[in-house]
Amino acid sequence: MQEEIKKFLPQFLSQGDSAALFEEIKNFPKNIDYRFYTERLKEENFILQGDGIRELPNVQTPRNEIKSVPSVVLSNTCDISSENKRLFPSRMLYSPIVRLDKYISLLEKKTNNKEKIEQHVASIRKQTVTQIFYLPQHGLLDYEGIIFLDCVTSWPVKALDTLELVKNKLFTLSDYGFYMFLLKLSVHFTRIRDGIGRGRVSA
Repeated sequence: MQEEIKKFLPQFLSQGDSAALFEEIKNFPKNIDYRFYTERLKEENFILQGDGIRELPNVQTPRNEIKSVPSVVLSNTCDISSENKRLFPSRMLYSPIVRLDKYISLLEKKTNNKEKIEQHVASIRKQTVTQIFYLPQHGLLDYEGIIFLDCVTSWPVKALDTLELVKNKLFTLSDYGFYMFLLKLSVHFTRIRDGIGRGRVSA
């Protein structure tokens, strides 16, 4: 099993980083904590996929009001890079960060089943709820957070000030946190087992 896991580790990592990532994966989910984040890239002036940003514009429906909220970048790093010139304008995809305690309070207003809520929250913290990515409390993110992968905002990259976003970073995911993030994105968006035979267009 361990040899199978190694096949899916990022090939660009150094031997030391690869070994450290493998060790973190082996200890999952008991180590979903500060190890999700890194300080290594804090001096870099660009935005990475998975970065937490303190303020990004979000359209509040159904009022259609625009409010700045903390968010996690979903777009691929290359797709939102200003150095990547293209023939069409690109957009950044991101998902608002929701405080876990506020989400729990909302659930408590909807149901009196405390056990069911506790089981749900435990599943969130173990990253087993497919459409929710859990963010452990650490550093500038001074609360437990979650993002809903089915709640996504799109904004023109040219309308965003990259250097200002860098100044307002809440966190950058570590190799381990980013690996888990990509797994959750893959599970949520690319599950192939929908159980439906789609066939083809008849000649």
